[in-house]
Amino acid sequence: MAGDRKALMSIFELTMRREFQSPKVQLDRATAEVVKSVRPIRRHFVDLSVPLENEVIADPPGAGPKIEYFRHAETADAICRFFPGLEPEDLPESEGWAIEKISLSTHNGTHLDAPWHFASTMNQGERAWTIDQVPLEWCFQPGVKLDFRHFPDGYVITAQDVETELRRIGHTLQPLEIVLVNTAAGARYEKPDYISAGCGMGREATLYLTSKGIRVTGTDGWSWDAPFVHTAKNYAQTGDSALTLRN
Repeated sequence: MAGDRKALMSIFELTMRREFQSPKVQLDRATAEVVKSVRPIRRHFVDLSVPLENEVIADPPGAGPKIEYFRHAETADAICRFFPGLEPEDLPESEGWAIEKISLSTHNGTHLDAPWHFASTMNQGERAWTIDQVPLEWCFQPGVKLDFRHFPDGYVITAQDVETELRRIGHTLQPLEIVLVNTAAGARYEKPDYISAGCGMGREATLYLTSKGIRVTGTDGWSWDAPFVHTAKNYAQTGDSALTLRN
């Protein structure tokens, strides 16, 4: 164990010296063998985030972000107030800072919902976690995409649907993998029908994922659930309030 630790420390020193372009270090034979056996972990990162914009239809009416833009000339007076006697013309090009004032909810744009978003308790009465309590390591794990684009808008995904898709792609879920659900909504982003497009994950399917150790998921739809407009129609027909929980 001591020899392994020494070898690993030598590798660390080698890495650091390479990083800062310092003179090469001489490795003993044991360390050299360890270096040969180490293979870099290859990870491919895909940026799935979307920008916050005033005009893009990405939220229900009235629920989108509001961004107010202040150009350089508009903030010169504000800067001068920090320095009594200073005039805008004393500033380079008579300009201040470009600033954006943003008003948004925690559900706007690309975001991670904490358990607290859904309810005040979890795990049979435990206080629900807020976003700062979600383990960061959960957010840096391999991703698995499930393709549900063929299902109609408003369809509620079942556990069987998840298993069928996993068989199709030949994958067995591993604990902490991040499951990304691809629905028809992704292709409708920025379109008037985006909020109502795509299928959604039902309670059964969600519990299936958590039973496999999945803790973080993602979707291209506005919500993890089936679009509310479709659930609302089912509720109007049945009067069953449990529909809002099952979906």
